[in-house]
Amino acid sequence: QVQLVESGGGLVQAGGSLRLSCAASGSILSIRTAGWHHQRPGKQRELVTIITGDGSTSYADSVKGRFTISRDNAERTVYLQMNSLKPEDTAVYYCNADIPRLTGVTYNYWGQGTQVTVST
Repeated sequence: QVQLVESGGGLVQAGGSLRLSCAASGSILSIRTAGWHHQRPGKQRELVTIITGDGSTSYADSVKGRFTISRDNAERTVYLQMNSLKPEDTAVYYCNADIPRLTGVTYNYWGQGTQVTVST
């Protein structure tokens, strides 16, 4: 069974930093394109950033220059470094990834989410 497990969320003051991790477990070959989404209270889930298999990245305008996505292919883990956090970054953050199974078929997976709360 393939799972994405997020960690690293918590409560931080405005201007602070957090680092989220998303680790893939199970019988998989690798992680291809992966991304982080967030869902603010009462809002739809939104894409924050993605990273492709070759390391290309893109970011939502609201987080450019503050957030950095990275990956460790050997550890099958994707990270989100969040700096200069603002109260409006408060949300549940979800990891999402395209993962090829040993059969060669690629599936899309979601993590369970981790809460990030930024206080003023």
